[in-house]
Amino acid sequence: MVIYFYHTQDTERIVREWKQGTFPSHFLYGALQLADYGIDVVWHHQKHTYKRLRDMLCATWKILTCRKRYDVLYATHTLGIEPIILLRALGLYRHPIVVWHHQPIVKAKNPLREVLARLFYRGMDYMIFFSEKLMQDSLPSKKADPRRMSMVHWGADLDYYDHLQPDGQHPSFFISTGKELRDYETLLMAFQETGLPLTLYAEKKRQAYFEELHPGENIKMHYGDRPIPHEIALMVAQSRCVCICCQESNYTVGLTTVVEALALGLPILCTRNPQMPMDIETEGCGFWIEPQDVEGWKEKLRYIADHPEESKAMGQRGRALAEQYYNIKQCGKEVTMIIKLRVKN
Repeated sequence: MVIYFYHTQDTERIVREWKQGTFPSHFLYGALQLADYGIDVVWHHQKHTYKRLRDMLCATWKILTCRKRYDVLYATHTLGIEPIILLRALGLYRHPIVVWHHQPIVKAKNPLREVLARLFYRGMDYMIFFSEKLMQDSLPSKKADPRRMSMVHWGADLDYYDHLQPDGQHPSFFISTGKELRDYETLLMAFQETGLPLTLYAEKKRQAYFEELHPGENIKMHYGDRPIPHEIALMVAQSRCVCICCQESNYTVGLTTVVEALALGLPILCTRNPQMPMDIETEGCGFWIEPQDVEGWKEKLRYIADHPEESKAMGQRGRALAEQYYNIKQCGKEVTMIIKLRVKN
């Protein structure tokens, strides 16, 4: 069997850097692991301009003119392949489409958009979700068909993180990475009032924003022109605890940072998000904190700082959870079952 793998990122660069050991493979959603189950991959290579119409036209042309044989289109997102999905819904594209759905399916407020959306959703043969909650929140929509939906354990590339080399020093600082829907004001206020050391990685373009927040001397800022997973992973590996302070959302915001912390065996402090596939408190690998709860953050930060042995045990439980469920090999196995057993048959 052969799949055509579509991604909204530069797969050629990711695969090249993965081979060099500087890029974790979970950003390819199990595509590299499919070979273990007899599935070959035709890679979609595209230099994305992040201009939506141009990227969509380029992706559509590349897929429709691909001369290599493949059986299934496996996509990490609907973004950029909307015309292909519509063609599939109309019976004009012959390959089944398996796609990751990042948010719950909801009813459109505009009746015309809802009619078009129902046609669009018929073009996806199977949808993969990051959590059961995302699926359950989708079921009230008439566009959702539970027979064509599954949750898959998306998790980190454990081999990649195992090859990171910590400097051997006792970790002393907390760390915050990620950029999507982050509540920096709450996080910085909590650290400023506790005085605990925080390393915060942010985009270079947001430097002026952070300077206006006047972070204290206990907060060390790192700025990058674009997110570089290897650079971030090296910093996270040296830390004592991962802090994920987010705004409220209807999807799994912060999940990438969570699975990285699990892989590295680090305790997690995270804004409560019921969309997450795991309950970090029930699993004993971290604490939930309510949105915009500065006092809650202060309490949990001090707990981690004052209980090093329990913090270490949290990290160990998190790593065990990653080894059991939230790793890219498990993801590849589950994606294979969907493609082979539920789509092609």
